[in-house]
Amino acid sequence: MRFMTLVFSRESSGPPPRALMDAITQLTVDAARTGALVDTGGLLPTQAGARVQLRRGAIKVTDGPFAEAKEVVGGFAVYEMKSKQEAIDASVRFLELHKEHWPGWEGDVEIRQMFDAPAPAPAGSASAPERRRAADARS
Repeated sequence: MRFMTLVFSRESSGPPPRALMDAITQLTVDAARTGALVDTGGLLPTQAGARVQLRRGAIKVTDGPFAEAKEVVGGFAVYEMKSKQEAIDASVRFLELHKEHWPGWEGDVEIRQMFDAPAPAPAGSASAPERRRAADARS
């Protein structure tokens, strides 16, 4: 199962300490080595972004920063895990690093299981249900 974790914090927290970034790098290397980590990344401040909204039939584009945002997504990770509990455990380890290396920082990690649609089958190959059964048998 794939899970996406989204890290939320106040944008005014400022840049993370170097010791935290070094610890996160090691955590990332370890998770990638085991095959659990699919992708990860940090996000620039909202000042560098834009928001595209659809409201009452109209599309509106707003350049950042977004004054109304109390907390923003600062980063993400995608994991391949056997259970939601494994994703929770990985998020706890991640926040423990923040607790240790950035005292006073506050934030949240939201964990969401990703929808895994079956990939289209090449011509002449197994049907989608057959591929799903084969994948389930391997796990």
